[in-house]
Amino acid sequence: MTVFTHRGAGKAKVAFAAPYPGTILALDLDDYGQKLICQKDAYLAAAKGVSIGIAFQKRILTGLFGGEGFIMQKLEGDGLVFVHAGGTLIERELKAGEELHVDTGCLVALTQTVDYDVETVGGVKSMIFGGEGVFFARLRGPGHVWLQSLPFSRLAGRIMANLGPAGRRTDEGSVLGVLGNIIQGR
Repeated sequence: MTVFTHRGAGKAKVAFAAPYPGTILALDLDDYGQKLICQKDAYLAAAKGVSIGIAFQKRILTGLFGGEGFIMQKLEGDGLVFVHAGGTLIERELKAGEELHVDTGCLVALTQTVDYDVETVGGVKSMIFGGEGVFFARLRGPGHVWLQSLPFSRLAGRIMANLGPAGRRTDEGSVLGVLGNIIQGR
């Protein structure tokens, strides 16, 4: 892990960027009971007083089938943490007993008071023809959750689908693209 230390006089700045389009959240752990759980790829940076560890899920179904939602990071301590949400960010404050069911890859972070588990999406027909994953995350309040509309795996899948054979870019419906391919003999 890279550590930046300012040894000069006065204030200094450090900058970092998101790995793909989305939102960088600056969250103060003091506001969330000195602990947050986040997706393994969501964590970007933190202040010196923050420790990073692995958050183990207690339930066997979560451990075996959690996919993206299983490997979580635990951010503990005091100070700011910076996490990344791909695409559009959605924040929800869940009331006690309130449940939210989401794609496991869409979960960015949650407070330690949120009960998290993985459940099957539905029947066999949904699993085969649904086009999404076989499992979703069940989040039960109370607590705060952060969700993203574009997990990295989904972004990468869409990019790969548009590359076509041999890594070539496919046309985007443009008449000029088709004509250009005819002229070039493709």
